[in-house]
Amino acid sequence: MINQRTILKPVSMTGIGLHSGAKVQVAFRPAPADTGIVYTRTDLNPNVTMKCTADNVKDTQLCTALVNEAGVRISTVEHLTAALSSLGIDNLYVDVNAPEIPVMDGSAQPFLYLFASVGIQELSVPKKFIRVVRKVRVENEGKWAELTPSESGFNLDLQIDFNHPAMDRDKQHYAMTFTGEAFARDVSRARTFCFMRDVEFMHAHNLALGGSLENAVVLDDNRVINPEGLRYEDEFVKHKLLDAIGDLYMDGHSILANFKAYKTGHDLNNRLLRALLSDSSNYEIIQFADTQKTKSNAINFLDAKKTLTAF
Repeated sequence: MINQRTILKPVSMTGIGLHSGAKVQVAFRPAPADTGIVYTRTDLNPNVTMKCTADNVKDTQLCTALVNEAGVRISTVEHLTAALSSLGIDNLYVDVNAPEIPVMDGSAQPFLYLFASVGIQELSVPKKFIRVVRKVRVENEGKWAELTPSESGFNLDLQIDFNHPAMDRDKQHYAMTFTGEAFARDVSRARTFCFMRDVEFMHAHNLALGGSLENAVVLDDNRVINPEGLRYEDEFVKHKLLDAIGDLYMDGHSILANFKAYKTGHDLNNRLLRALLSDSSNYEIIQFADTQKTKSNAINFLDAKKTLTAF
């Protein structure tokens, strides 16, 4: 049987909040089976706890943010969630002393490395998968995203469309069969990106106050201004794919489906997941016995030891 996972022992990290610009500390603690991913704002008195679910995503402006009924928020959770997806971690307590998760270097790699270093614990309860059984599609102003049934795990196919000298047209499409190792090697290091022309607007709306060349790829009208350049030739589309992987894991269940999208973002990704879960005839919850392990690449989650050598 493929079992649920959590981390082996508590661990913490400190970084800068992308939108607040403030120092943020986040602590991760092991959680029992069937707990899910549970966030707690430890800077509030009393503490405020909320579960990571598709319905709790209430803001998708430049990030994915969980917001409760009282308006308490925890922003920028998508890179962390993408890392959890690749490791098959379904249960975790996340304690953060600020309204957002630290952005670290703008990718999922720091979270992957942290969890691999502390170790992964397999629990004694079977892991639940969401298997898509009929097509679900959402559209908005020429942008779209869809999930269709798959016989070969979780496959992703995403295209962006930017008209910029630093973004080659033949590097704006990427497709992959999702496995933990493939994610760690080919996608996890892709950083968030922004355009210099948008920075003034974002700052005026108290967004991206912590953004810098240390945690984002920044483009002027002609080029990438980061001295080190890109980590991947197709880093832009790979980061959008990273975001989609994180956004589609907001309910803490691995999806077995074909995901295909054009110019998608956090809003459309969340709308797609909500549309899927809104009708139980769209999917089924399944588990895998040992004899079924070879039937789906999606069950090949990242081994902690492989993480340290996959980058």
